[in-house]
Amino acid sequence: MSDHPQAYAFPQRTPVFTAVLIVLAAVFCGWLINRYYQPAAPFNIRGTANPADFEEAARWKFTAEGRAKALEDLHQKERVQATTYGWIDQPKGIARIPIDQAMKLTVRDHAKK
Repeated sequence: MSDHPQAYAFPQRTPVFTAVLIVLAAVFCGWLINRYYQPAAPFNIRGTANPADFEEAARWKFTAEGRAKALEDLHQKERVQATTYGWIDQPKGIARIPIDQAMKLTVRDHAKK
């Protein structure tokens, strides 16, 4: 036997060999991901499309005036729903009542408790 242990003998080589394999595996996985994973390009409806290619119901999205009008129509519909009575599902007996009336009824019910 010699006084100097052999450099990189089998038990000492194993961690180095394992580290090299892990690095190679990581590089290979990165290469596969880079080669085969191609995310879809984002769809920009206003930037890449011609409004004439879309149906009339979707054309309002292309102009600021169209979006503002759609928002105002939505707010008007919500105001009507919040201030009037109406049926949500008449066969099931579910009705809509104005918000101020609902608050009065809620206060009255909690005052009884």
